[in-house]
Amino acid sequence: MKFITSCFLILCFVSTMMIAMSTTQRIEYLFSRNEYHVRVINGFTDNSSMPLVIWCSSEEMDLGGRALQEHDDFSWIMKLKFWSSNYMKCTMKWENIRKSFDAFQPSRDTNRCAPYRLCSWMVTQDGFYFSNDEVNWTKDFLW
Repeated sequence: MKFITSCFLILCFVSTMMIAMSTTQRIEYLFSRNEYHVRVINGFTDNSSMPLVIWCSSEEMDLGGRALQEHDDFSWIMKLKFWSSNYMKCTMKWENIRKSFDAFQPSRDTNRCAPYRLCSWMVTQDGFYFSNDEVNWTKDFLW
């Protein structure tokens, strides 16, 4: 009888944890591969005199800054962690314009970066474009 009670309590505890995790959309992190390749590409056609400056950071890490010449890129791998925010924010500077954006946001990007787990951004004179295959690009927002 003691064994059955213990099994029942363990089952209740595990079930409660699974329900709690699924409501916060974190259960997928436990059962799926949790790495995403994030890439930001300088898609300007003529900025040979002025590079595109990028600085990316999150609550847990600072990737630092880069000066991207025409067609240069800055990439990293996001490894989703259960107890982390998993956000990566980048600030871009082009001439006198500055723009911050979420380069990786789990609630938005875990599905949209599928099936290759590739989240690519191309920054151009007219805005920021997103692609999950680097073939088809969609304009996400303006400068």
